[in-house]
Amino acid sequence: MKLLARALALTTLLLLFPGTVLAEALPSWNDGAAKTAIQSFVQRVTDPAGKDFVRPEARIAVFDNDGTLWVEQPMYTQLAFALERLKELAPQHPEWLQNPTLKAAIDGDLKTVAAAGEKGLLELVMVTHAGMTPEEFQAIVADWLAKARHPRFKKPYTQLVYQPMLELLAYLRENGFTTYIVSGGGVEFMRSWMENVYRILPAQVVGSSIKTRFEMVDGKPALVRQPELNFIDDGAGKPVGINEHIGQRPIAAFGNSDGDLQMLQWTTAGEGPRFGLIVHHTDAEREYAYDRTSSFGHLDKALDAAPAAGWTVVDMKSDWKTVFPPAK
Repeated sequence: MKLLARALALTTLLLLFPGTVLAEALPSWNDGAAKTAIQSFVQRVTDPAGKDFVRPEARIAVFDNDGTLWVEQPMYTQLAFALERLKELAPQHPEWLQNPTLKAAIDGDLKTVAAAGEKGLLELVMVTHAGMTPEEFQAIVADWLAKARHPRFKKPYTQLVYQPMLELLAYLRENGFTTYIVSGGGVEFMRSWMENVYRILPAQVVGSSIKTRFEMVDGKPALVRQPELNFIDDGAGKPVGINEHIGQRPIAAFGNSDGDLQMLQWTTAGEGPRFGLIVHHTDAEREYAYDRTSSFGHLDKALDAAPAAGWTVVDMKSDWKTVFPPAK
């Protein structure tokens, strides 16, 4: 009914005002195969008379965050936050110098930190993100994001989101989709700012997490974050996280790295119309160019799997008119 009402309203507008120029969908996308594939899929699943119609409550779209919706080079934003917080807290924790990964991070040796892989990153997160309530942690994150600047672009990280993807989020929602974030990033790190930037509510964010415990603090009930791993929402963990938090298989998935491979596979293996998309970073001038050898946003297996799976691969350099939103 909502789509019918919208169509009738647009028809009435054009009849009453023949010269009206309707806003273009996805204006920051160049005409081409990627834009056509997106619009064709949306038209198919929203046409009540078509064989591929999907009822609105089943129109679930999931998006990775780092490298899919905002910049992830030269390192993940949450890692930049954790490194800065580690150095700030280090004088209070001389024992951290006995841990090779933590010592390397304190010394600014990012090569060693990256070589530690997922385990090393989790060590950083657990020692810098625990010992406080979720509300206290989110306030710390919000304060850091307000002050932090990207080393290359000298702008707040929340201004380094991808304009074409912001338009895609809005386009899907206008067509009855519910959009979720499914990211390897910390769920409470993301929930502190995503509503303002992406118009995505905290309940629609799925991410990695550390354990949280109920405690009485100064006579008041509180949740306190613990330095223990709870769940890794990356790789094979993403379909699990989707199932546990959303409770139904999406019909569209958007990612940019091998960490999104299983999410793309699981989403597009379902019955009925399905859509998978990979953002391929090919624009060193306007952003970054990287894929198979990158420490962050490594894209290899998913890129090879895309043609046979029928996933759309976005070439950032040729498919996007612009990368970041216009300066405010």
